[in-house]
This record gives sequence, structure tokens and C-alpha cells, in this order.
Amino acid sequence: MDGPINELAKLRALTEGSVKGKNPSVDTSLDSLLQSLYEVRSRIEAGTVTGDTFALLAQTVETRKKEIDDKQREVYNAIARFGKALDKRFTQSLPTYDPLFASDAAGEALDRTIALHFLRTGQFSTAETFIEESGVDISSGLRGQFLELHRIITALRRQEIGPALEWSRKNRTFLRPRSSPLEFYLHRSQYMRLLLSSNPSNPTPAISYANAALRGFYPEHATEFRRLMTCLVYLPKEKLERSPYADLASPSLHADLEPLFAKEYCASLGMSRQVPLRVIGDIGGGGALARIEKARTVMKERKSEWSQSDELPIEIPLPPENRYHSIFACPVSKEQSTEQNPPMMLTCGHVITKGSLLKLSKVNGSVKCPYCPTESMQGTALRVYF
Repeated sequence: MDGPINELAKLRALTEGSVKGKNPSVDTSLDSLLQSLYEVRSRIEAGTVTGDTFALLAQTVETRKKEIDDKQREVYNAIARFGKALDKRFTQSLPTYDPLFASDAAGEALDRTIALHFLRTGQFSTAETFIEESGVDISSGLRGQFLELHRIITALRRQEIGPALEWSRKNRTFLRPRSSPLEFYLHRSQYMRLLLSSNPSNPTPAISYANAALRGFYPEHATEFRRLMTCLVYLPKEKLERSPYADLASPSLHADLEPLFAKEYCASLGMSRQVPLRVIGDIGGGGALARIEKARTVMKERKSEWSQSDELPIEIPLPPENRYHSIFACPVSKEQSTEQNPPMMLTCGHVITKGSLLKLSKVNGSVKCPYCPTESMQGTALRVYF
């Protein structure tokens, strides 16, 4: 995908005017033309028009028109190069499917998903335009919550933990049952920032902060608390970066607060930790759609159909961040466990699916483990929950 992405970046830079082309941007040419028109109007009103005024104006209009035409030609050429890069990358035509959002309810659900995506990713002006044009109903309260989310995220990006801490304190009753480390990590970030900001090293402000803000977190985070105190012996920062506590001097200690806060904030709204449309794009564009379409084509050629409604006919490899539940494949049948065929643990500790357990059971209900000499009764097998 490097080719199409590079061409798209060039096209965006060309249209935004962030790179110098052969001609000025369309906005620049239009602004210059308007300025010329305003100047001529002022001269007409002042009565200082000469014989060459309108001739020069006509020449200016023609020049600016040529600049705009040439700039548009550059943009069209960039669009053509982007299209060729896409054609080169995707050699097969896109498959066609029946409309998936034909009903009004489905269309409204799709519009709401898109609007929430814009709000959640901080594209507020785009979201407002989309909401106005689509007519989707997003409450002002929910919009305000997303505004607050991005206000706090922006503050964290500037290494200001105050707004995030205030939110964490107000929502302790939500965070504590989840065993969320958010508030502790915010204080830890501030502690390390105080510890490493002084030159020469002066740990007194950091220790005072820890005594005031971190002491209450010791029971839940005793190990990390001891690490924060022990790292003092490895100051200054250059020495700490070569110590067993080097991770405490890493910028990721502070940068990781942003996704953690966004995860907890969205959880408080009953939303997933990941942006749904982004997950769809990552999985579908990462090869899932291509694999499914290939399987669909093969099955169509063989005149066969997939009868399972809750499973795909092929395995789709997923990155770790997109695996939302554990998967168990029976070592005997090689089949993936389901609610109807759950994993069962024998008394010896080995796990097989219920279907395999029933097949291995003798008439008297005894089962010999397929991986060790242990025999047990079918009724003693326990269901395993991953």
C-alpha cells in the first residue's frame, strides 16, 4: 500500500498548498485577483482611472485564470497518478454485493456510527456538518462529552495532567471496580516528571509529591510504588536510563496515558476501547475482505454453500489488539470450541472439547486421556472458561 499512500499524500499536499508546485495555489490566485478588483474599484470611486487601468485589469484576469487552469491540471494529474497506483495495487475488480443498508433503520444506524466516529476522533466541524446533512440525532450532552474527552487528551499531550486527574477523581466509583490504574499512572507520570526535571538532581519536590499524592495507592500498587522509590538511587537521568528502572525514564510512560484515558473515558460512556470504524478498516483492509472474497469465489465455483451462520468458512488472522476473546482449538478434533461444544478439563489437567470427550468415553463413562495414561470419569470433567 506504500505506492497509493505516497501518491495520496502528494495529492493532499498539492491541494492544501503545503508544497510548492509550478503554479500558486487556487486560493492564492483568487485572493490576488480579488485584490486587483478591489483596487480598481477604489480608483473608480476616487476618479483616478486612466486609460491603461482596464487594459491592465484584463491582463491580470487572464493571468490569474491561466494560473488556476494550470493548477487544476496539476491536481488532475495527481489524481490520475493516484488512480493508477490503486489499479496497480488492486489488480482485481472490487466484488459487488447486495445493498447492506437498504432499510431505514439500517441507514440510520450507519449514519449514527459515522457521526460518532467523527466526534470520537475529534473531527468536530466535519461531525456537525454530517449531523446537519444526514439528520441523525446525536444529543448535545453526548457531543459535549466528546468535546471534554478531546480537551483532556490535548492537555495530556501538553503534559498537563490536571484535567485528567480531576476527571479520574470524579469517576473513582466507576474506575475502582474495574481495577483501573489510570489515576495512579497519572500521579506516577507527574512524580517522574518532577524527579527528572531538576538539574542538578533534587528529589525533594518529587518525594513531597509522592507523599501527598501516591501514598494512598500503596496497597494496590505496592511493587510499582517500591520501584518509584528505589529509582532515586540511580539519578541523574543519564544513569537511570542505563539502570533496571530505565522504563521509568522512557517517554512512553507519559505518552501511554493518552490511549489509557481514552479507553476509560469511552468505557464510562458504554463504548468500546477501540474506534469501531477504524477496527473495520484495519481488519477488512488488512486482508480479511480479500480472503473472504476468495473463499466465496472458490465455493461458488464448486457450487457449495457455507451453512454455518455464526462462523466464517476460513480462518482470518487478527493482530493481538483485535482479539477480543480467547480461542481454544481441540487438540483431538482440531475444531474450535463453541458454546455448544465447550472446552472440558479432565482430572489430569488436559483440555479437550466436549464433543471429543463424548467420543472418547467408554460404555461405563470412563475416559482415557489422549495425552497421558490417566483415566477419569466423564462426569468429573469440568468446563473451562477462557
